[in-house]
Amino acid sequence: MPEHFIGLMSGTSLDGVDGVLVRWQAGQTSRVLAYASQPFPTPLREELMALNSPDGLNELHRAALAGNAVSRAYAAVVQQLLQQADLPPSAVRAIGAHGQTVRHQPQLHDGTGYTLQLQNPALLAEATGITVVADLRNRDVAAAGQGAPLVPAFHQGVFADAHATTVVLNIGGIANLSILPPSTQADAAILGFDCGPGNALMDWWCLQHTGAAYDDQGRWAAGGQVHRPLLQQLLAEPFLQQPPPKSTGRDLFNPHWLQAQLQRVAATIPAQDVQTTLTALTAHSCADAVRRHAGDSGRLLVCGGGALNTELMRQLQALLPAYTVSSTAAQGLPPLQVEAAAFAWLARQCLHGLPGNLPTVTGAKGPRILGAIYPA
Repeated sequence: MPEHFIGLMSGTSLDGVDGVLVRWQAGQTSRVLAYASQPFPTPLREELMALNSPDGLNELHRAALAGNAVSRAYAAVVQQLLQQADLPPSAVRAIGAHGQTVRHQPQLHDGTGYTLQLQNPALLAEATGITVVADLRNRDVAAAGQGAPLVPAFHQGVFADAHATTVVLNIGGIANLSILPPSTQADAAILGFDCGPGNALMDWWCLQHTGAAYDDQGRWAAGGQVHRPLLQQLLAEPFLQQPPPKSTGRDLFNPHWLQAQLQRVAATIPAQDVQTTLTALTAHSCADAVRRHAGDSGRLLVCGGGALNTELMRQLQALLPAYTVSSTAAQGLPPLQVEAAAFAWLARQCLHGLPGNLPTVTGAKGPRILGAIYPA
């Protein structure tokens, strides 16, 4: 019998919720039946942004209420998906709900660290009548892993080529790579890691200086000039040279970090040129990671919001001339659906008692079943 799962993702970009309803058939083939996306209300987005910083007041109370609001936003996307697919809640085995990351500090402080995603999965189960699988990162962190990225195993099943290495680059708020060996090489290790900033800094700068939530197709950046001293300063960030396994987030790549970098350059730079330079930072850090860890040539598939940034995609192709750079849409899965589909897959893994992590990717001590189950 086919199984239906829903995956819900709200990423570091803080732009809202992406959701997919996926059908798994015999043989573990999958098909997306419905896709929905809803932006966060502005007050919720601003509160989530504020909770990313450790200097707020009354954080526990505010975080709990923000988690409730995130789950209500999730429930609205679930209802939209069910309507599109013309399915009742009882037809869905489970929802894989990621939550909204507000802190990500694995292996720090006490040797274990933590990763924190705000949501209320019990409230989501009550609101939808569907079992929810949540808390999908902490078991990996508890096993000495980074808790991220969790998508490479899913990428291998969907995008791997039989004979050639494939690189999947997810450009959300943070960028991460999955390096997938040919599917015929069963003993070859999959590699994955966060490689640096994605859209988070570009989006924040664009909002501050144009009022737009993001640089549509990278048009603003395309009209400016790269400020070379600033780019060199940004690329000197030690995280970018750190070997995997590694992960990061707004804990590092945030407006305070950017302002400190600008002050170190000690130059007055036009706002548009800063945007151009931030776009180059994402392109260069991603391309450098590809060259160091995936070889000189191959196929690069891009997903996440960055795949819709024409200027960013142009720069990636220019920096990686021996790679064929394209959106994952060319492989049948649109770029804004990939991460949500991965969390539907993680929910399925959990309910089937199968591991959801790759120790070679996250650094965990071994494969673990990820997720806590909240029955409908």
